[in-house]
Amino acid sequence: MSELMEWFKQADPIMQAFMATLFTWGVTALGASAVFFFRTINRKVLDGMLGFTAGVMIAASYWSLLAPSIEMSENHSIGKWFPPAVGFLAGAAFLFGADKIIPHLHLGFPRSKAEGIPTQWHRSILLVMAITLHNIPEGLAVGVAFGALAHGIDSATLAGAMALAIGIGIQNFPEGLAVSVPLRREGMGRLKSFWYGQASGIVEPVAGVIGAAAVIYIEPILPYALAFAAGAMIFVVIEELIPESQLGENTDIATIGAMIGFVVMMVLDVGLG
Repeated sequence: MSELMEWFKQADPIMQAFMATLFTWGVTALGASAVFFFRTINRKVLDGMLGFTAGVMIAASYWSLLAPSIEMSENHSIGKWFPPAVGFLAGAAFLFGADKIIPHLHLGFPRSKAEGIPTQWHRSILLVMAITLHNIPEGLAVGVAFGALAHGIDSATLAGAMALAIGIGIQNFPEGLAVSVPLRREGMGRLKSFWYGQASGIVEPVAGVIGAAAVIYIEPILPYALAFAAGAMIFVVIEELIPESQLGENTDIATIGAMIGFVVMMVLDVGLG
C-alpha cells in the first residue's frame, strides 16, 4: 500500500487526477451495488443522504476551490475578487445551459417533469443523465485541484487535492444508490439497475483529465478554473440537491445531513490540506 501511495505522489498530475476520479467513480459504483441487497430505500434516509451530499459540495466549493482561487488572484490588476467572481458565475452559467439542453429527470419527479430538450428517452436514462450532469463539475473540481500542483503554488497541495477527492468520493456513495435503488423499485433487474447507477459516474474521470490538462497547459486560467468548478457545484446544490431533499418533507433530517456533510468536508480539507 505504501509503495502504491509513493507511486501516486510521484505520478504526473494528469495521471493523479485520472486515478483520483477513478476512485470517485468507484465509490459511485459501490453505492449503486446496494441494489443487490435492497429493493427500496427509506425516504428519510435518502433525504438525509441528499442533504449530506449538498453539505460536502458546499464546503468543498469554498475550502478546496474558491479560497485557493482568491489566494492565487492576489496580484490581479483589477482586483483579487475578479477571477473568482468571473469563474464562479461562468461555472453556474455552464450548468444552467447544460440543464436547459441535456434531457434529464430529477429524482422524485414524474416523467412529465423531465427537463432539457424534449425526448422520448426512457425514465431510467433521464434519471441517470440527471446524476451525470451533477458529476461533471465534481470531476472538473478534482481534475483542476490536481492540475494546479504542476505550477508549484503554495495554496495548491497534494494533500488538499486528495482531501477533495475523498470528500467527493464519500458523497458519491448516496448518488449511486439514489439512481440504482429507484430503478429497481420500478421493476428493473438488479444487474441493470446497478449498471445504470454506476454509469452516472463514468463522466468524472473524463472531466477530471480535461480539468487537469486545461490548467496545466493554460496556467493563467487556473484561478478562473477553480472558481468555475465551485460555481458549477453550488449551482447543482441549489438547483437540484436541496429541492430534492425537501420533497419528502423530512426537512430537519435533510438539514442535519447537510450540516454533517459540511463538517466532514471541512475537517478533511483543513485536516489534510
